[in-house]
Amino acid sequence: MSEQTVAPVLERSIENELVVRFPEYVSLDPRKGYSGVLVKPENLIEVATALRDDLGYDYLVSVTGTDYLPEGMMETVYHIYKTTGGPGLVFKAQFPRDQAVVPSLVPVFPGADLQERETWDLLGIRFEGHPDLRRILLWEGFEGHPLRKDWHEPFFEDEVKPFKSRWPEGHIQRAEDKNPFSNNVAYPPDFDPDNYVEDKDSMLYESLKRSIKQQGSEIQTDIVMVNMGPQHPSTHGVFRMVVALSGETIVSLKPVMGYLHRNHEKIAERNTFLQIMPYTDRLDYLSSMSNNFGYALAVEKLTGARPPERAEYLRVIMAEFTRICNHLFAIGSLLNDLGAYFTPILYAIEERELILDVFEAVAGSRMMCNYFRFGGVARDLPEGILEQIRKIAFDRLPPKIDELDLYLTNNEIIRSRTEGVGVLTPEQAIAYSAAGPVLRASGVPYDIRRADPYGIYDRFDFDVVVRYHGDAYDRYLVRIEEMRQSVRIIQQAVKDLPGGPIQESKPQYQVRVPAGEAYGRVEGPKGELGFYVVANGKPNPWRYHVRAPSFINLTPYELMCVGNKVADTVAILGSIDIVLGEVDR
Repeated sequence: MSEQTVAPVLERSIENELVVRFPEYVSLDPRKGYSGVLVKPENLIEVATALRDDLGYDYLVSVTGTDYLPEGMMETVYHIYKTTGGPGLVFKAQFPRDQAVVPSLVPVFPGADLQERETWDLLGIRFEGHPDLRRILLWEGFEGHPLRKDWHEPFFEDEVKPFKSRWPEGHIQRAEDKNPFSNNVAYPPDFDPDNYVEDKDSMLYESLKRSIKQQGSEIQTDIVMVNMGPQHPSTHGVFRMVVALSGETIVSLKPVMGYLHRNHEKIAERNTFLQIMPYTDRLDYLSSMSNNFGYALAVEKLTGARPPERAEYLRVIMAEFTRICNHLFAIGSLLNDLGAYFTPILYAIEERELILDVFEAVAGSRMMCNYFRFGGVARDLPEGILEQIRKIAFDRLPPKIDELDLYLTNNEIIRSRTEGVGVLTPEQAIAYSAAGPVLRASGVPYDIRRADPYGIYDRFDFDVVVRYHGDAYDRYLVRIEEMRQSVRIIQQAVKDLPGGPIQESKPQYQVRVPAGEAYGRVEGPKGELGFYVVANGKPNPWRYHVRAPSFINLTPYELMCVGNKVADTVAILGSIDIVLGEVDR
């Protein structure tokens, strides 16, 4: 008897499923080079709830917006995934520029909180129903929303680089030199410095009061407001926390950021695609190779470029060395925060310096590496460096990581200061869009290298590190073990490293990027680092957005701190592992 032939069943895409389910207000994005679905703004909450509850898309990773000035239209853009793994979905809502209002998704996905505030701050899109819609990177008195295409800074010269005054004529003049006060700023027409009364953060303190969580206590105490930072050694940079205390117990906390903000995204939209690469180094400046990786993937999705085999292996080696560098610094900094003043971090920095020697030999720089290129990497390994990499990966790092583990992991002070402190449950970690070690320490085994592999990560044998208590101690443990897994990956890559070219084509000073959109993401040392890029066929991106894990991992910070003591806020912040260059951008 012959075997029955079964016709293949074509799996219906999630986009088509949404269109069938919500035919009146969901449609496929018809624009060439775009993907996902368009949702009517008034139905956003209904569709987002169905994605989460019925279709398993429980992990909202990115919220941003785009200003399409020529069309008189703006849109919000949402990227969402399943924590069980697999590809994601992008859905968008469009509306007129002069009616830039959409419902907030914070009631459905609390992780949208800081991202919606950023979108309001920089693009002027108002999110109705947001519990605390204030500016977040700029001060409340800032005029306008700088990522709108019709917003121009003082002494504006041109929309894109290279500026005609500088190239090809070469008549260079600094904008500040045109101002008698040597300051590239503008003030509103009605601004009177003699009669200006500074707003003493009234909106911030009102927000703090609204979110106070009363703790049960036999002793009745007054609520005291305390500022920690921005000039404070434990905040890892110019970061500020406004804390409401009942005795020494935290009842509310609001992070305040933006002191290092320089509008990285506006700068990028002014530059050509290739010029942007060195700017990505300066996001998380401890992890420049990973930053390069994410941006390169986004542009390669648009261009269709495919790096040669040797370049793919070199990318993985550099990215995993970067993860080790980051975790060494994170662990050392955490110990500093706990009071082990500089001794442990110096041991960690010693190992990091050996890796930075490799970066310097390969890329020409220890920290601002600018090493990745679209379709490959900038340079091959110099003579003798492969042997140096082999010695570090096989001989040096494994015993040194064991040494850190031996001296720190069971230290009674470390355990007493971190166990049970800053607890984040698995449900909370997913809902608040936590990523990286913060997410995996809460019992969610989500790692993009496995959940949605990029590059050649599907070829390597490694474990996704997960712990289940969700406290500061488990976040430390995850980083210790992730360094071991990175060493495993590097060892395999070194063994299998092929010969051949490192660039798909000859080096270019300009790249042709077809019109469309792309979202490139990597599992960076701090979590998902994503780049959303919109191209219009010109040398500069129309829209460029960074999904910054240091920024988004601060969303549940208040949740982790409430009920703990003042000293615990420092330990919790250290366990999150932020870099302010990436937080503020």
